[in-house]
Amino acid sequence: MRHFKTTTEQMKNLKYFLLILSTSLFVQKTFACSILYYIDSKTGKIYFANNEDYWYDVKPYIQIIPSSKNEFGRIWYGWKSFGQGGVNERGLVLDGAATPEQKIPTGYSDPKKGNITDDILAKCSTVEEAVQYLEAKKIALKNAHIFLGDKSGKAVVVEWLNGVKKIVEIKNNRLVATNFNLSDTIHSVTSCWRYSEINKGLDELDAEDMTDTIDLKVVGNVIGKAVQLPQSDSAGRVGGTLYTTFIDLTDMKFVLVYKLDNSKIQKLDIISVLKNGKRRRIELD
Repeated sequence: MRHFKTTTEQMKNLKYFLLILSTSLFVQKTFACSILYYIDSKTGKIYFANNEDYWYDVKPYIQIIPSSKNEFGRIWYGWKSFGQGGVNERGLVLDGAATPEQKIPTGYSDPKKGNITDDILAKCSTVEEAVQYLEAKKIALKNAHIFLGDKSGKAVVVEWLNGVKKIVEIKNNRLVATNFNLSDTIHSVTSCWRYSEINKGLDELDAEDMTDTIDLKVVGNVIGKAVQLPQSDSAGRVGGTLYTTFIDLTDMKFVLVYKLDNSKIQKLDIISVLKNGKRRRIELD
C-alpha cells in the first residue's frame, strides 16, 4: 500500500446514500476497502455493500453479461478486464479486500491472469458452490481475502493464513471485512477503526424500533462512515474511495456511486438488466 497526504475537499452530494461526515474522520495514511453483508433481523431482507478504495486515475466500469447455456448472467465492476466484485442472477455476491501478505498452502496458486470474479459468478449460484470452486481450482490469494454471500443468508470470508485456508462464517446477522485477516487472532479487530465503526452502525440498526424502516439507503449510510476522501501522494497521484456499491439481494437492486459524487450514480434492476439479453459495459467516467 502507498502512503498519502491530504489535499482535497469534503465529500460531495452524498446525502441520498451516504451520511455527510466530518472530513477529519477519513484522513488516512493508506488505501483501504470495507465490505459488509447484513440481514435485517426484522424483515429478513439482505444487503451487501462495499467501498472500493484505489487510485482515481484508473478507468473503472460496470460489465453486464447475460446468461448463456452454461453460465449465469452476472454484473461485475472493476477495471482492466478484471472484476473487483459483483453479483449474479442467482443472488451470489463476491468482493475482496487486500490483507497483509501470507504464505499460501502447498499445492495452491495465486492466479496472476484471468478474471476469477467473472469465473465464479458465471459458474456458481451459492456460497457453498463458490467455496467448492476455489478448492477445485486450488486457488489461494497471498495478499487478499475473498468475501462471498448469497440471498439465502449464507456469507463467508475465505482467507489464507500461515499456509492454511481459513473460512470465517457469518455470525448472527452480519459479516464485515476490511483489510486484516479475520482469522488472525494476534491482531485485534479494534485496531481497524473502519471495522469497528461499521459494526457500531449495524448495532444501531438492530436496536431501532420495529416501526423504523431499514432499506438500501439506511445500510448505505453505515458503509458511508468508512469512505476514504480523495488524497494525493508525494507525486500528486490521487486516490480514495473510487466507488461504493450497494446491493439489495432480496429485491435484486444494484446501486453504484462513483468518486463520492451523487451526480455520478448508476442504478440497475439486476434481473431486468440481465434478462435484456444485451452484453454491455457502462463506463463510469
